[in-house]
Amino acid sequence: MAEPAVGMSPDLGELLVVDDEPFLRDAVAASLRFLGFEVTTADTGTGALRLARNRPFDLVVMDVMLPDTDGFEVVRRLRGEGSRVPVIFLTARDTQADKVTGLTLGGDDYLTKPFGLEELAARIRSVLRRTRPAAGGAPVLTFADIELDQDGYEVRRGGQAIELSPTEFRLLRYLMLNPGRVLTRAQLLAHVWDYDFGGSSTVVTTYVAYLRRKLAQHGPDVIHTQRSIGYSLRLPCAGDPAGSYGTADAANPLTPADLDGGR
Repeated sequence: MAEPAVGMSPDLGELLVVDDEPFLRDAVAASLRFLGFEVTTADTGTGALRLARNRPFDLVVMDVMLPDTDGFEVVRRLRGEGSRVPVIFLTARDTQADKVTGLTLGGDDYLTKPFGLEELAARIRSVLRRTRPAAGGAPVLTFADIELDQDGYEVRRGGQAIELSPTEFRLLRYLMLNPGRVLTRAQLLAHVWDYDFGGSSTVVTTYVAYLRRKLAQHGPDVIHTQRSIGYSLRLPCAGDPAGSYGTADAANPLTPADLDGGR
């Protein structure tokens, strides 16, 4: 069952809140409406899918544990259909594996229950700031034969379109804004995810591998691994040590589980 929002200006954004706990769902919806968001609610995965497919929401607040299908599966289906709507996962399961699962599926943030409504609102604003197009349009970024259209949300290499997930797109954008500069994993977490993982960089390593693989299909590898530090965007040169453009590094090796998740 879904409850449409009424009488509220959508200036701050139109949100879909999905949770099967009536008290929490209603409290979150009421709080966000009070702050000026337009809010629609759903209490099942099926209802959430139907709404998200038919309406252009600015962001989805998605509970992981739902009665018919979990929130991870809902987002996996949306991403498989090409939807780029930003998603914040809500869950009672505070494990690193769940955080990595949610974010590798294309989630934008992850909030563990119980949480404060002010914290949720701050996370929503943060995600909207970094996912909405810049006012007045943003320039096309270029590096070598790679072009990233910030407004059109398109990436091309050598004229060939490359399909990226929202997080892969933000990761490439940040690298292209800092060509040749070694960016630490902490910097990437802060600027791409805007989220504190308690020092874990597994999700960064995983996404770099995803992005590297897609870009390398159309040209030489341009993501350089500075072992135990981070990554930089630059063309390979003859003096680079073997493995400096590999898919993982010694400090944060990829595991099969890291690479099995959707994007």
